[in-house]
Amino acid sequence: MKRVMTAKKTDYQGLQEEVRFLKLPEIDVWENKYHDKAYVVRFDTDEFTCICPKTGLPDFAHIFIEYSPRNSCIELKSFKEYLVSYRDLGIFHEHVVNRMLEDLVKASNPRWMKIKGVFNVRGGITTTVEAEYSS
Repeated sequence: MKRVMTAKKTDYQGLQEEVRFLKLPEIDVWENKYHDKAYVVRFDTDEFTCICPKTGLPDFAHIFIEYSPRNSCIELKSFKEYLVSYRDLGIFHEHVVNRMLEDLVKASNPRWMKIKGVFNVRGGITTTVEAEYSS
């Protein structure tokens, strides 16, 4: 009798198929009266949390954002509400940062933007993910 080996589906497959289409709160912006100037806005928070899609355990991160606004600036209250929406969301670290970059760029159309997520130690490993946009 010949044994046939089949590829076993890993626990990760299919978990993030719809990550780009998840409904998250809109990020509001306000009109930049200094759109003719090139300057940098930086903000960060160490209160970010999401859920590991593999284990269901909470993930904590420090999120750093830098951008050069064009015609609009990001309104911080709506951004805070956006961040809080991740608390019950199962999402990989890499997807968090890339999705956040896509959403912020779509909302504010900056000259450039950089987002860095430094995720707390899990299993002795700290994960840092960075993504950038430039027009």
